[in-house]
Amino acid sequence: MPKVTELTFFSEGVKLKGLLYEPDDLKPGEKRPTVVCCHGYTGMKDVYLLPVPERLAVHGYVAFAFDHRGFGKSEGVRARLIPPEQVEDIRNAITFVSTLPSVDTDRIALYGTSFGGGNVVVATATDDRVRCVVSVVPVGNGERWLKSLRKHWEWLKFQDVLAEDRRQRVLTGESRRVDVTELMPGDPHSRQVIQEKVKAAETYTQGYPLENAEATLRWKPEDFAHAIAPRPILFMHTECDGLVPIDECYALHSKAKEPKKLVTIPNADHYDVYQFVNPDVFEKVIAESIKWYDRYLKADAPQERIAEIA
Repeated sequence: MPKVTELTFFSEGVKLKGLLYEPDDLKPGEKRPTVVCCHGYTGMKDVYLLPVPERLAVHGYVAFAFDHRGFGKSEGVRARLIPPEQVEDIRNAITFVSTLPSVDTDRIALYGTSFGGGNVVVATATDDRVRCVVSVVPVGNGERWLKSLRKHWEWLKFQDVLAEDRRQRVLTGESRRVDVTELMPGDPHSRQVIQEKVKAAETYTQGYPLENAEATLRWKPEDFAHAIAPRPILFMHTECDGLVPIDECYALHSKAKEPKKLVTIPNADHYDVYQFVNPDVFEKVIAESIKWYDRYLKADAPQERIAEIA
């Protein structure tokens, strides 16, 4: 079994918590390729993300999963999600793991799921230290995503709600908190998973700030996708995703340059990519991810592969 160590680092002065997974055959002084793993919109790496770094460590990688500011065990305003701040958390996580003795600083990659799948696109595009990246069921355009989850009249009403919250924030300094399903109303399958798994584990008893949605409207990872090349990016999406439409992934993939690859998983919903929901789909995601990292991150991978078409 991999060695797991809880570690602390700072991102713009905020204390963040993460778990470092190291292979059980790691030798003293040895450095391994490393993957930083990033969670989705509801936060909390402990709920669904940890099987990913654990499996990566089994396959010889050092892996690090952390909670963004405001989520899980990290400090910060509870459940407040400002996407550019999350990208800074990712960049600071890369800096942090670069200080660890088991990390090969020339072979660092990212793995992001759901909203984190879009965040890792932006982080990779703006940070040359990232060697390659895997983006799973990602959000490519925050406004298009939130609009896709609502009927037209609901969208108009939601915009009015956000406008009122903006006024209240400048008058009171506080954003009204709501249930997470008011921010991202998904299909029945997603709602069931959120109710049974996410809410059971969350510590955000007062809900999520409405300002999260307004910040999400301005977030467009697809505008950054072209800047990743010549570093390789793998996209994966479930074809029956009722929370993040597969068109989000298509848009990201179309704007990314080579080398890139798109894998679609039939008959699967959004949360099926997580082990605790659908182990079979999770195994497909892990298998594709390992192949990608092995191809572009392992020491014996020829450097010219970075420039070849996947």
